[in-house]
Order: sequence, then C-alpha cells, then structure tokens
Amino acid sequence: MNAIDAWAQIATGRTHIELPEVARLFEKSGSAQLLSRHLDPAQTVALMDQGGVDKLMLAAWCRPERWLCTNDEVAVFTRAYPERFVGVATVDLSKPMAAVQELDRAVNELGCKALRIVPWLWKLPPNHRLYYPLYVKCIELDIPFCTQVGHTGPLMPSETGRPVPYLDEVALDFPELRIVAGHIGHPWTDEMIGLAWKHDNIFIDTSAYLPRYYPPQLLHFVQTYGQDKVLFGSNFPQLSLEKCMSQVQDLNLSEEVLAKFLHGNARQVFKL
Repeated sequence: MNAIDAWAQIATGRTHIELPEVARLFEKSGSAQLLSRHLDPAQTVALMDQGGVDKLMLAAWCRPERWLCTNDEVAVFTRAYPERFVGVATVDLSKPMAAVQELDRAVNELGCKALRIVPWLWKLPPNHRLYYPLYVKCIELDIPFCTQVGHTGPLMPSETGRPVPYLDEVALDFPELRIVAGHIGHPWTDEMIGLAWKHDNIFIDTSAYLPRYYPPQLLHFVQTYGQDKVLFGSNFPQLSLEKCMSQVQDLNLSEEVLAKFLHGNARQVFKL
C-alpha cells in the first residue's frame, strides 16, 4: 500500500528509564512490553512488513539536559535500510547556536528530512523565541517542522499543545515554513482543522490515535476539503503498525483519498 508513517520512533529499550512520563501512555495503549525492548533495524522492518508500512519517519529525541535518542542513532537505521527509514532530526532547544548547527549537520551529513520538537518536553510552546532561529533554518534547508498538538498522553501539562494561539502565530510569522502537527490536536481538533484550512503551510498527522478513534470531524476533513492536508501517522512503537493499518482499511476511504492519506501527502510535504 506504499504507506508512509509520518510519526515514529526507534524502540530503544531505554524509554522507561529516559522518558518515564510516557510509561502510562504505553500501558494504556497495550504496548508496555515495548518500553524496555530494543528493536534493531531488521526487527523494525519485519514489523513494518507485517503491518504493510513502506516507510517510517524515525525521529530523534532530546529533552532538557540530555539526549534520549540522537540523530546519529537514527542515521544507523536510515543507512541500514535507506528505502524504509527516513530520518527526522531533533536538537537541544536550550542551546540556540548549537541547535542550528546540529540541524544543519543532521540534514546535510545524516540525510534527515525534517525537524521535530515536542513542546511538552520543554514546557515551551512553539511560538517561543528559542524556536525561531530553527524555523529560519528549516526554511533555508527546505524541510518541514514537525510538532505535537493536543493534550499530552504523558503526565505533563497540555497547554503547549494548543493550536491557537501558538501554532497560528508561527504560521503567520513563517508562511514559508511547512508545519506538520502530529497527534490530531484533540481536544482542540476543530482548532487544528481550522488552522490547516486557514494556512497553506499547515498539515495534520494522525499519530497516537488508532483509526477507529479518529474524531468524526477529522474524517470529514480527510474525505472532503482537507484531503491534501492530513497524513497517516502511528507514533510507533506506542501503537501497533499492523493494528493501525488494519483499521485504516475499515475507514472505507475512496482510493484517491486513501492514497493521499497513506503516502501521497507525505511525499509532497517531506519531499521524498
């Protein structure tokens, strides 16, 4: 089906130690066994084949004061299977100059195709001044900025995930910046849809939600005036690729809409 998963991570086996905030989310999703399980590139590809996923957009992770999964660790996967994995860089937001330099290195030396920063990790919304040099660099490198919207499944404050006013202001300041807002935006789904309609440069990915739980208004958007604006995502390893893909079939999308949702829109946004 040529599916491209717009939001995924490496199963490092260290998540329960380095990111304890997400343990509860994994438990609620029935994937707690993957918190401490390391999957190498070949094992990850086997799960992709089982689920029918062609490519994973694999992101690095950094939180204040330490890295959880480096850009170089992601590059191990992309180099092992360049047709199956696409690197998504991250940076240490607290060090502006070093962050810009690391983003440049991740794209030009490691081949990453996007930048992702998760605001709740930093307790800083995306309109904070520390993000702005990175937005300029993303435009220069012609890569999208990926971020999380909506409430936080992890036990952290959700305010940074509000689409309005935070992401709205970013899109107004940087109309040249392609922005992919992951995790749908619930409970502010209508705000997120409104922003995707308002701004040509804003897109939504469906990660962290099984397709059977997509909000009705998002499904309407996908099938009508927003069919070019929504990308499939899983948040692997939190959600099973096989389960996500099986439930996508149950949505009964038209062939044209399904192709855009599963891979066409991602190819355009990430320039794959």
